[in-house]
Amino acid sequence: MRVVIAEDSVLLREGLIRLLADGGIDTVAATGDGPGLVAAVREHRPDLAVVDVRMPPSHTDEGLRAALEARALMPGLPVLVLSQYVEERYATELIGRGAAAVGYLLKERVADVAEFLDAVRRVAAGGTVIDPEVVVQLLSRRRHGEPLDSLTARESEVLGLMAEGRSNNAIAGRLRITDGAVEKHISGIFGKLGLDPAPDDHRRVLAVLAYLGRV
Repeated sequence: MRVVIAEDSVLLREGLIRLLADGGIDTVAATGDGPGLVAAVREHRPDLAVVDVRMPPSHTDEGLRAALEARALMPGLPVLVLSQYVEERYATELIGRGAAAVGYLLKERVADVAEFLDAVRRVAAGGTVIDPEVVVQLLSRRRHGEPLDSLTARESEVLGLMAEGRSNNAIAGRLRITDGAVEKHISGIFGKLGLDPAPDDHRRVLAVLAYLGRV
């Protein structure tokens, strides 16, 4: 796997390069700003871009905008965004634009090397990885009386795991229930939210996040 990194913190950038190398992943370019990311993608055509949301000069959304520009240049480019804080607008914008092969993680997750490398590989393989804390905050913003209020406690748990990008089998293992039970809960969730179930896990996640983003 060949990766480009866009992160303005030299310390974190070098740390990411080392973590990826230890996982057998080659960093072909590392930059500290958005234009550098776009140039690196144009030159190297990588398998994945790891991008910080906030970079120079304004430290607002340069990383996200550069990631979207890079995906326009190389359609389908897997992008894993790292953020210091939960920034819901950026999460929903990236997911809404990006279809599959996108991820949004808090930087603190990098400390868990196995979890971080798993996220890298899942996104590069076309999966969707959303930080659990982002899911929690999106869910907590829902107003009383909206469709999510009709979900059972178990359906809410399943929804949260779906939004993290977990497969049916992984959800079953986490909740210690059968695959059939997971399928039943998912069917109930989409029915209550007015969303048609789709056979593809990534599209289900995107549909849920798109719904949650309309607050």
